[in-house]
Amino acid sequence: MSRPEDPGHTASPGHHPTPATAQPDRGPGPAPATGHHPAPAAHQADPAPGQADPGHPPPPASRAVELRHLRAFLAVAEEGNVTRAAAHLGLTQPAVSRTLAALERHLGLRLVDRSTHHLALTPEGVVFRDKAAAAVAAFDEALDTGRLRQWPLRLGHAWSAFGPYTTPLLRAWRERHPATPLELLRIDDRTAGLTRGEVDAALLRGPVHAPGLVTEVLFTEGRVAAVTADGPLASRTSLRLADLVDGPVILNTVSGITTPELWPPHARPAATLTVANTDDWLAAIAAGRGSGVSAASTAAVHPHPGVAYVPLDDAPGVPVLLVRRDGPGHPALPKLAALAREIVARG
Repeated sequence: MSRPEDPGHTASPGHHPTPATAQPDRGPGPAPATGHHPAPAAHQADPAPGQADPGHPPPPASRAVELRHLRAFLAVAEEGNVTRAAAHLGLTQPAVSRTLAALERHLGLRLVDRSTHHLALTPEGVVFRDKAAAAVAAFDEALDTGRLRQWPLRLGHAWSAFGPYTTPLLRAWRERHPATPLELLRIDDRTAGLTRGEVDAALLRGPVHAPGLVTEVLFTEGRVAAVTADGPLASRTSLRLADLVDGPVILNTVSGITTPELWPPHARPAATLTVANTDDWLAAIAAGRGSGVSAASTAAVHPHPGVAYVPLDDAPGVPVLLVRRDGPGHPALPKLAALAREIVARG
């Protein structure tokens, strides 16, 4: 169900939910070839290059961007290539290119750097990707008829969920709020799907710097070293960060918070190895390829016969956060926060 701090599964950049069946938006269609007017509605033909469309004045700015523009941008962001994005959407490459250009014109921002064969998002594009994904996810969920009878509260996590309090939280919620299912979802990115609109709240570890989020520290847990079970460090009762620097340290760069900066500048690991999922993290440590660092709850949630977890004496603790988006959200979020605080207080 949950996962270590450093082991993780690669999250698909720009991933967006599968569209609902009944959608009023249309696939990305052609936008005007020139000029700075918003893209016309899908049923209108584009004016010829260099011509205005006197019979169909531009729609108001608030309606100029449609879901088809956002879906086209998200596909390009995910695929890193307009041709592959077009194939994914079942459209032509020129149609996707024009739709993306129309979106950029409307925003007055360059979202995609086209200077190389492999397209890359600009800094503005990275920020807009999360907002666009959240908007599309909210629209798709609104049309999900299966959720109209019940409104589940979706709680994301990137690894290890609520640590030792996970089961008490799930059981207490079911007893007290049976009409609102609590769905615990592991999503492998730094905010566990929160910025993409895939969850209503998230249990996260370490500092979270994504904009537009509200965080609350629920508790702090220590860190452990994950070392090869039959290696020389496994028999120790505790370790220090310096004990790990001679061999490679295995890092999860997708959703983990351990980086070389955890060590002092003059005593950082001689080498690092990056992995993209839990199985590879554990397998690499068990095979003696290096050691890892994770939150203490990982030892209980992810036991492995080839891996020993040893407390780290000098590593700073890891804050466990309840995080939500800043703004209106699921009406049961205050009840979730109150119950989480209560369970931690009980110990």
